[in-house]
Amino acid sequence: MSEFNIVETEGLRYLKIDIKNENVRAEAGALSHLRGDIEVVTPLPSIWEAIAATLSDEPWIRPRFRGTGEIYLEPSLGGYHVFEVEGESWILENGAYWASEGSVELGLHREAVITSFFAGEGLIDYQTKVWGRGKVVLNSWGPVEEVRLKGETIAAEGKLVIARTAGLKYRVRRPTRFFSYYLSGESLFRTYSGVGKVLLVKTPYLSARLMSYMQEN
Repeated sequence: MSEFNIVETEGLRYLKIDIKNENVRAEAGALSHLRGDIEVVTPLPSIWEAIAATLSDEPWIRPRFRGTGEIYLEPSLGGYHVFEVEGESWILENGAYWASEGSVELGLHREAVITSFFAGEGLIDYQTKVWGRGKVVLNSWGPVEEVRLKGETIAAEGKLVIARTAGLKYRVRRPTRFFSYYLSGESLFRTYSGVGKVLLVKTPYLSARLMSYMQEN
């Protein structure tokens, strides 16, 4: 079974993956270096996948790494979150996917046009969808909290939810009534309702906050 380890050094975090006669997949361009007998394979997408990727922010190709050895992915001032897919489907926020075991399937999910438009993603928004069984690693700008919904609703401002189970209802709405909305100073909320799970990021890592402060000043 592949091992995914998040390593922190000098204020940076990177992902180290150990494989033994296995295969894993990673985001395009994420590789830093390899050790061992590992082959890099870049399967070509179907025509539909290529068109969908062109219309979205998701990459066309996510290379596979096969064999035995160690894989090191690029470091980040943010961080990463490892979670298990256990037979259900998950929809990931654009840019959240980082790596996964070979047993995890990847595809694309298209949001409803009206939801995509009010979320600020344009009329066409494809997001990465994962399913099957195995580990998935997400890009995260802060610590991740898993929230289980039992027929309830969670509302978040912006892209605080970086992943959700596919069975949840997702839409964008005003936090208050029409006139109060313009007086409240709040932006549109993204809401997630039903039975399922969301991965929520509420605060950034300290290193990311410091970098943002330095850039602003």
